[in-house]
Amino acid sequence: MVAISRAQVREVDRMAVEDFSVPGIVLMENAGRNASEAIIDMFDSVSKQDVVVVVGPGNNGGDGLVIARYLELAGARVRIVLAALSNRLKGDSLTNLNIVTQSGIEIFCLAGASEERWQAVLASATCVIDAILGTGGTGAIRGDSKIAIDSIDKRMKITPRPVIIAIDVPSGFDCDHGTADEKCIRADTTLTFVASKQGFHAADAKQYIGKVQVVDIGVPRAVRARCGL
Repeated sequence: MVAISRAQVREVDRMAVEDFSVPGIVLMENAGRNASEAIIDMFDSVSKQDVVVVVGPGNNGGDGLVIARYLELAGARVRIVLAALSNRLKGDSLTNLNIVTQSGIEIFCLAGASEERWQAVLASATCVIDAILGTGGTGAIRGDSKIAIDSIDKRMKITPRPVIIAIDVPSGFDCDHGTADEKCIRADTTLTFVASKQGFHAADAKQYIGKVQVVDIGVPRAVRARCGL
């Protein structure tokens, strides 16, 4: 299986947008829609699921917002938790935040919130979707992202434990080197975009990434060929 680096991920996106005129928001929509279909297939009945989508400020968070829309459309109970102030979302991610806000999906901003507040929101979840950092996350995890990851970890220790699904890369996991921050999501499944990531093949990666499924985002075949995919 082909595995790509963080730099290659960025080059695939750049080439699709700049050289082949695919709008970034189209790639985000494709990513979120196809990831949501994979999530729906994981459950006998998604309408019985209580899904919490934890969203960071970058494009990974934007993917999560698209996923939230499609899961809500499929009948799941969906709540969105912002692990960053809404004014930190920009571009395509902000567009999708505006869409879910207008759609009436329940949104909580827990940036700066207490651990008790986090646990109250996560308590009934049967599925938690990690859309906090993605491939762009490097170095030590700090601030609201750290609190979000720690809160999800604590929720996992309470029975019944929710299914944890990471979008693209578990937050806190270095997709190039396969190393994990002290605060790192431990996913049951990672839905990664375009291709596997180099770090997924490190010796200790399995405990963080779980089962990996590659999800298509509609990158043109010519882009894939140029990038050796």
